[in-house]
Amino acid sequence: MRSLDPARGVGERVFRLIQGENGYIHAMICKKCLVSGRVQGVFYRGSAAQRARELGVRGYARNLPDGRVEVLACGEEATVQAFVSWLWIGSSAAKVTSVDVADAPEHGAPPGFHTA
Repeated sequence: MRSLDPARGVGERVFRLIQGENGYIHAMICKKCLVSGRVQGVFYRGSAAQRARELGVRGYARNLPDGRVEVLACGEEATVQAFVSWLWIGSSAAKVTSVDVADAPEHGAPPGFHTA
């Protein structure tokens, strides 16, 4: 996908228009998620990165000192929503108890998806 327009805000929602492989133009959105439960030391971030790459989601997953995992997910709205729903599942050893989701600006999205 390639970027067509600079980031624009609509109300509190920030998005960028992107052109997908099929030539259609889609709005790119970003969500910052805080995942709680047994999510550290259980391959949660690695599983999230694998799922994000399968879906074409950009962003990151990183451990927080309080035991949660912070996830930034950016991409087409339907794809990001599918990924955010997957965050409730996680790796086979994970036990997710909550996923708090907030809008995030697109300009903070790294290329690809990485873990930290």
